[in-house]
Amino acid sequence: MSSSASWRCSRREFLRASAAVAVPWWVPGTALGLADRPAASDRVVLGYLGVGPRGLLNLREQMGCPGAQVVAVCDVWKHVREAAKQVVDRHYGNTDCAAYVDFREVLARDDIDAVGIATPDHWHVPMAIAAMKAGKDVHVEKPLGISVEEDLACRDAVRRYGRVFQYSTESRSSSVCRHGAELVRNGHIGEVRHIVVKAPNSVRGGSTTPRPVPPGLDYELWLGPAPWRPYSGCPDSGPGWYHVRDYALGFIAGWAAHPLDLLQWAFDTHQQGIWEVEGTGVIPTEGANDAVLDWDVHIRFGSGVTMTFQAWGVSPETDPRLEQQGNYAKIIGTEGWVALSYMGLVTEPESLRTATVRPGGVRLPHSAGHEAHFIQCVRTRQPTVSPVDDAVRSDLVSQVSDIAIRSGRKIRWDPVQERILDDPEAARMGSRGMRAPWRL
Repeated sequence: MSSSASWRCSRREFLRASAAVAVPWWVPGTALGLADRPAASDRVVLGYLGVGPRGLLNLREQMGCPGAQVVAVCDVWKHVREAAKQVVDRHYGNTDCAAYVDFREVLARDDIDAVGIATPDHWHVPMAIAAMKAGKDVHVEKPLGISVEEDLACRDAVRRYGRVFQYSTESRSSSVCRHGAELVRNGHIGEVRHIVVKAPNSVRGGSTTPRPVPPGLDYELWLGPAPWRPYSGCPDSGPGWYHVRDYALGFIAGWAAHPLDLLQWAFDTHQQGIWEVEGTGVIPTEGANDAVLDWDVHIRFGSGVTMTFQAWGVSPETDPRLEQQGNYAKIIGTEGWVALSYMGLVTEPESLRTATVRPGGVRLPHSAGHEAHFIQCVRTRQPTVSPVDDAVRSDLVSQVSDIAIRSGRKIRWDPVQERILDDPEAARMGSRGMRAPWRL
């Protein structure tokens, strides 16, 4: 073994064991007058896959964590990855950040401990699984996958390879959202009877006119496992790909991931017996965008609890406080309700907002900052505040709802076996083919 390989192995062993060591063997940087910067042996080294607007935001936040060091960025757009490299190099005052077009080159680096993934949705799970196989911990943007099969495969990989996983649902690092979830879990609204979840609608449009692939874009790698189609501007038309089903489910998953995740934090819908799911929605037939619009889904759980899941605007808001939120998971009990939204909380009665959790009650994990929390968990090997189990649970609500709409009939979902019952055709909609040579 080379000396450099030996150093990397000992460093990785140190990161895994550091939480259990009472007295560190290294001299911290603060003792040497190096501000708050940890010693090299205690830094979490990161690479970022997908550094467009969202990925760059995450990357900036990670660079602000004293325990992190970003050494690589990756994007299929040349100007995007070069701009991200400049951001990283400016931050560290050097030119050391490497810029890659192919994510596999990042995963092949032994010195990288973890990766952030902020690519188009159809790449989330394939990249996450490949990263975990390569020994990397993962921070993954929402939504998780574009099929039931992908969601379950990602969770299986986290367990099989023993990796740290964090879902990018940053509202879990909000103290007000945590408090609202604790109110529900501790019975402050009484017995839960009904749930309403609303999220922004998807959009129509999207060009289908073929045109030349622009210089600086690796279009084949952008498509990856998605079906091939001529380039028509989707990768560079802002958020257009969010609403193309080959690449995403639309906002029934992409934006709804926030309130659905908060719902799972407060009330686990997968502990409520068999689901009966039916719904309507509009599937555009013109333009590239074919994600479901105006969805209106109704779920009856085996426990008797019911749920309405809608796109914003399908039904009017009667509470101006909720109108201001733009998205929410409203959990209605026999003694009041709590509405959790992106970094927000509305309660009825309003006094619930300042209620104290009862002594001995359920307390949820605390995170002072989502990105810093991920770094801490990579170092300590502790579960994150946004674990893969909850990511799968929230994502499956979107997946099952989309299948019910597209099948045009009521479906029954078994949350224990995690499969659609008595409907082989609908069950087959829970998986998608992948373009060779890509596979999960």
